[in-house]
Amino acid sequence: MTNGVEKNNEKVLNNHLFPSKKFLFVSFESLSGDLAWQIKKEGHEVKIYIKSETDKDVYDGFLDKVDDWEKHKDWADVIVFDDVGFGEIADSLRASGKLVVGGSKYTDKLEEDREFGQDEMKKSGMPVLLHWDFSDFDSAIEFIKTNPGRYVFKPSGTISSEQKGILFLGQEEDGKDLMEILEQNKKTWAKKIKKFQLQKMAVGVEVAAGAFFNGEDFVYPVNINFEHKKLFPGDIGPYTGEMGTLMYWSPSNAIFRNTLEKIKPELIRSGYAGYIDINCIANARGIYPLEITARFGYPTISIQIEGITNLWGEFLYKLAKKEPTELKTKKGFQIGVVVAVPPFPFDDKNEFFIYKDLSILFKKNNLDGIHLGDVKMVNGTWSIAGESGYVLVVTGAGLTVDDARKQVYLRINNIILQNMFYRTDIGLKWYKDSDRLQTWGYLY
Repeated sequence: MTNGVEKNNEKVLNNHLFPSKKFLFVSFESLSGDLAWQIKKEGHEVKIYIKSETDKDVYDGFLDKVDDWEKHKDWADVIVFDDVGFGEIADSLRASGKLVVGGSKYTDKLEEDREFGQDEMKKSGMPVLLHWDFSDFDSAIEFIKTNPGRYVFKPSGTISSEQKGILFLGQEEDGKDLMEILEQNKKTWAKKIKKFQLQKMAVGVEVAAGAFFNGEDFVYPVNINFEHKKLFPGDIGPYTGEMGTLMYWSPSNAIFRNTLEKIKPELIRSGYAGYIDINCIANARGIYPLEITARFGYPTISIQIEGITNLWGEFLYKLAKKEPTELKTKKGFQIGVVVAVPPFPFDDKNEFFIYKDLSILFKKNNLDGIHLGDVKMVNGTWSIAGESGYVLVVTGAGLTVDDARKQVYLRINNIILQNMFYRTDIGLKWYKDSDRLQTWGYLY
């Protein structure tokens, strides 16, 4: 932990003088508590609002929580919105002179409306993959019959984060596997999905370029990351949102220049300040953007805490104030691994009843690389909170991927938690993926 010494309402932190500020985090769900806790440990005042009733006990004992964030907006020096859906409110607060991280009406739409996001990427000059939009399944089946090929099925229009996990990646060159899936599930899906997209399949390396944006420019270096979205090692099983990520920090490179950098003018017009990321498929033909995430990523932000050496309170304050700043980052690689218990990634109150309030124990009194998921502190002991089963994010760093993997899994071995599970292969694809990206000239 970082210790602070009071001095005229300022904190001397890591031999660095910066005035103590008041941060208000606003969240639909319990997402950003780890970042809020980090800022609190730096000596700042922090309050957090969580709308979800099922998350009301999450972060108890770690953070000061409030029931009505709007009553505290004048108290706050910086307001942090950690999810999409707050864009209009964020725009209004910025217009009134408040310092805000996260959210704008434009960036919300980039993420929530897949068609709009694709159109904006195309308009900016990115080489988007061919895609076709549908509102009924029979038309899509007929389209594949007439135009055989491999496609990806994706819900589109304005969709929830849960619906984003309803994907199907066609494997057969004539598209018959996807036709069968659509035919068998069309009645069920028609009740849940009103619009969807068939996107031409591109095979290659899945890689993302992300960066912080201060309303006027990107903050360098940029973040290059490789997500692991499926539940089981080997990319098997259902989509979870994220089970772990490998990342490193880079000067502007071809992946960033051909994707994220191209939407800078629109980000300036929107007034957005926060983190933004574009996930891509890269192959010998080009770098194809898939989707935009205009918010902190999870577990991305916890891994960035591992890799960034700036004081987070000062950094977010300057980001919201549009002050030029530079990230100081560790050399090499950082890895984050999600540690979960049932029913994650699903919702099942009966199953979660078995795990709720269970203690999380550590063999050695060392919490390096241990980041808050849905947990609380009870009488000095970490315990499972909420109902998701998303318990911890564990991070590690090293000059090589092997070093980072070794550290993160040693740290996981320090945890004692009944029936916890996690992926054991985070980062292993780097050796094959980096060779291909280097050959194609995308890492510079």
